[in-house]
Amino acid sequence: MKQIIISLLLIMSIHVSAGEPANYEVVPMPQSIVEQKGAPFILEEGVQILATPELQREAEFLKQYIKEVTWNDLPIAQKREKKVRYIELSVTPTVKEKEGYVMTVSQKGVTIQGGSAAGVFYGIQTLRKAVQEGVIMNPVIITDAPRFGYRGMMLDCSRHFWTVDFVKKFIDLIALHNMNRFHWHLTDDQGWRIEIKKYPKLTEFGSQRTGTILGTNSDLDDGIPHGGFYTQAEARDIVKYAQERHITIIPEIDMPGHMLAALACYPELGCTGGPYQVGHYWGVYTDVLCVGNPKVYEFVENVLAEIMDIFPSEVIHIGGDETPTVKWEACPKCQALGLEKHQLQAHFTQKVFNFLTAHQRRALGWDEILDGCPKDAMIMSWRGSAPGAKAAELRHDVIMTPTSHVYFDYLQSKEAQFEPSRCGGFIPVEKVYALEPAPDTLSVEAKAHILGTQANLWAEYLLTEGLVEYQALPRMSALAEVQWTQPERKNFEAFKERLTRFTTLYELYHYQYAKHLWPDRQLPSRWQF
Repeated sequence: MKQIIISLLLIMSIHVSAGEPANYEVVPMPQSIVEQKGAPFILEEGVQILATPELQREAEFLKQYIKEVTWNDLPIAQKREKKVRYIELSVTPTVKEKEGYVMTVSQKGVTIQGGSAAGVFYGIQTLRKAVQEGVIMNPVIITDAPRFGYRGMMLDCSRHFWTVDFVKKFIDLIALHNMNRFHWHLTDDQGWRIEIKKYPKLTEFGSQRTGTILGTNSDLDDGIPHGGFYTQAEARDIVKYAQERHITIIPEIDMPGHMLAALACYPELGCTGGPYQVGHYWGVYTDVLCVGNPKVYEFVENVLAEIMDIFPSEVIHIGGDETPTVKWEACPKCQALGLEKHQLQAHFTQKVFNFLTAHQRRALGWDEILDGCPKDAMIMSWRGSAPGAKAAELRHDVIMTPTSHVYFDYLQSKEAQFEPSRCGGFIPVEKVYALEPAPDTLSVEAKAHILGTQANLWAEYLLTEGLVEYQALPRMSALAEVQWTQPERKNFEAFKERLTRFTTLYELYHYQYAKHLWPDRQLPSRWQF
């Protein structure tokens, strides 16, 4: 009984107190918060949500969020009545930014006006975060819009497979941070995770590996089978789930390297013909798709045709990173193309690009494809920011995702022996917050081609769902502010205060998070026996 009472008290402590005022300084920090005169609005019984039929989904989200953080269950109405106070949702052309919103609070009610349904949704997120502090809402006008149009997170589901439920939980985390892109890494050497009906072996065999190397590529294999894949029906369900939260899923089929899982199923697609097996080790394998084999392009086009049927995203990620040329150099079919070794990948990329373009889609690839890639190809800059800067100056659209700042599989503490992940590197929250995706060293024209930024969670050393969350948080909150808030509004010390309040939501939704910023919340780093 005592433990039950303690648990109830902990749950109650997460929810708000009627005596506390709402705090509009949330994560990410809105662009403008202007206090107004007058009596406050009280979020209490009798308040209703007023929304047009087109915003019923957003109204449902608001109802759910308010209930979760305040226990108030607000009814939804479509018609205004006298003497009823409302939280009113609407889309209006007076809000020029499509993802922008204006939230006005007065004693009579709250209005959230968006430039689109997405803008309304982000206004709802701000309201949700503000009232976790309290249901007394002082009068205010918040005018807000994101700095960047592309605000993303990448999750690797190849090295370790994550359930549909967890992928949805991760999408909820993306929505909580006002992000609008989920880059879904679905294939790699260690596992093929998406059903392709024309090539059933990809999931029958390619989604399974017979073991995984232990530690950091030691000589010891655990011999434990690991596998899993998403059916096309499951993927479509996840796409719909993301769309409802105004998130676009960008699928990645990594090619022509990182294809060992596919080669294990269809060895004729490689330069040597195999035999191949789904990868157990991490890192880069020399076996890649044979760029001189016409059957490879037939395979790629058939796979991408099914991917495009599942995912409505204009952008399709084609990988292109870490592709050794050693097998191409010894392959008669590849050599028959008459190209230098550094031109072979560009030849492959051009063919894939042409196919996607013919289907009104855009190709996005890691920055290795920059050498000889088509002019309209999008570049994801991971080997630092310099390749992205170069690409932007060449008028390529760019997503900044440098290893130096946003590889969230890297450690959050220099005391590696006390960290749960075995990955190297060190990226604390402060460094994430310091990222500047579009520095003043770029020309004005190049800056316009920096579409935004994202962080990557590679899963080689992420063995549990909790560890994925731990590696993401609270760094994801720092990234959200880089993506959303204008640079002049950013201040790390003030951000830490807001983040401290924000962690209440981590705990409400049972997300695991790293506590290096709050030493009093951590377990002792060394146990004394």
